[in-house]
Amino acid sequence: MKHIRNFCIIAHIDHGKSTLADRLLELTQTLGARDMENQVLDDMDLEKEKGITIKSHAIQMVHHYHGEAYKLNLIDTPGHVDFSYEVSRSIASCEGALLVVDASQGVQAQTISNLYMAIDHGLEIIPVLNKIDMESAQVEVVTDEICDLIGCKPDEVFKVSARTGEGVAPILDAIVEKIPAPEGDPDGPLQALIFDSVFNSFRGVIAYFKVKNGSIRKGDKVKFFATGMDYEVEEVGILKMKLIPAAEIGCGDVGYVITGIKSAVEVKVGDTITHVARPCAEAIAGFEEVKPMVFAGMYPVQADKFEELRAVLEKFQLNDASFVYEPESSLALGSGFRCGFLGLLHLEIVQERLFREFDMDVITTVPNVSYKVYTTQGDVMDVHNPSGLPAQTLIDHIEEPYIRAQIISKAEFFGAIMKLCLDRRGTLIGQHYITADRVELTYDMPLSEIVFDFYDKLKTISKGYASFDYHVMDFRPARLVRLDILLNGEPADALSTLIHEDNAYTFGRKMCEKLKDLIPRQQFDIPIQAAIGAKIIARETVKQVRKDVTAKCYGGDVTRKRKLLEKQKEGKKRMRQIGTVQVPQSAFMAVLKLDS
Repeated sequence: MKHIRNFCIIAHIDHGKSTLADRLLELTQTLGARDMENQVLDDMDLEKEKGITIKSHAIQMVHHYHGEAYKLNLIDTPGHVDFSYEVSRSIASCEGALLVVDASQGVQAQTISNLYMAIDHGLEIIPVLNKIDMESAQVEVVTDEICDLIGCKPDEVFKVSARTGEGVAPILDAIVEKIPAPEGDPDGPLQALIFDSVFNSFRGVIAYFKVKNGSIRKGDKVKFFATGMDYEVEEVGILKMKLIPAAEIGCGDVGYVITGIKSAVEVKVGDTITHVARPCAEAIAGFEEVKPMVFAGMYPVQADKFEELRAVLEKFQLNDASFVYEPESSLALGSGFRCGFLGLLHLEIVQERLFREFDMDVITTVPNVSYKVYTTQGDVMDVHNPSGLPAQTLIDHIEEPYIRAQIISKAEFFGAIMKLCLDRRGTLIGQHYITADRVELTYDMPLSEIVFDFYDKLKTISKGYASFDYHVMDFRPARLVRLDILLNGEPADALSTLIHEDNAYTFGRKMCEKLKDLIPRQQFDIPIQAAIGAKIIARETVKQVRKDVTAKCYGGDVTRKRKLLEKQKEGKKRMRQIGTVQVPQSAFMAVLKLDS
């Protein structure tokens, strides 16, 4: 065990985690020159296209130090706030972390957030200053920021360029020297934590785990704590770029196990594996439940694909444990699922991955957050969906989730950012100058105000400099109303939203204008109305497509034309009574892009 080191790389988005991982793999010759490529651990096409890490990736390297071989288990983590659950799982299965900071951008909000998470788990932190080869690098300034943040000396910060490989080699020695070896009892009962899993159509579910006590061999009879089901181990092995079978995985090590499980429901990330014959006394603690922030409905494009979508979501949840779902039905869209996400980028990525990996096209409804509704009878309801709201007369009051947001930006954008936060009902809690020209703002804001386009707006007004991180605080009372959209007099439940009273009129008007452009014209007039209860607050009309019935009247009395037009008008009226309006998918997505 003393020759094993488990560590992860944490940083803000785009500070060079995956590039640093590439250099470490090169230096330890884990991959041959033929297999090497940029961001080699980002194996999804989507990750390479967007230039972000979506999944944590585990890989084992061997490093020779003072004539002895050390096994280094590296986990590369995502940097975006929407994938912070992946980071928390990586941190739970490590003893140390490389904290990477970009020399040209300095300490950002997500850097601080990930650092606190690592310190809470008692990890040994190794600070790394990356991108020192860039012209805009401020090496001394950012080194001082890192020293202030974690209380180290300037000469303890490793100054590297992950792109060129300059200064990376000493980090490997530091990992061996500074990060403690895993602790555990090699002869005790088996206790292993599952930190990730994937579905393979030939082998079934493959679970990635870290052994805390004991060891696991091929042919062992094991059981999973959460489900209580037992299996025979078909194969265990270590994680390189490919899965490499091994005879056993010992105490403190990281590996994978295949037990031939075909049903995705039987494996839970955060579960504990133990032996059937000699089980451990309790499951491994410290693995937090995921709390979704944003909810949206997902419906199959063809109604008969409902069961297929259910099977796809089951398999997808194995690979993305922060995604949750439950069945629901909608008048407009039929049967589907109410899904929970960690943020809007997460929602976008899930939708894209379902299409690419499972060829599943889905319709997504307007995202919203979860509210607590207190009824006049004294009950408390959790409402994820505006259509689940009780009648107005039965509601005593509604509480909405509030977040503590942390924004770090250049001082010149201070005013614009404050205005943006105030417009979104934010309350300033504190401001702190990190350096002469960088300020940290702390706000309390309703979560519903940041769900749509807050992040994009923040990036725009700060020219891409501001960084943003948040965590949920509590629920607070709010004056909320349900805004319904009526198409041809029928409410389209998939377009309903819960919104603050003061913003309802503006939002309703914008919705109607947007839908007018997106809904195709029919043979009859389509009124689009925004309503709060029985009160209509905005209206637009999609004009009908008309045939020129008077074309055959050349000259003659006006009454002949009048008669034909009246006859057409009667037909249109009858048509409107029985006509239904098809809402295109672009209309559901357009609500997200309503420009305020």
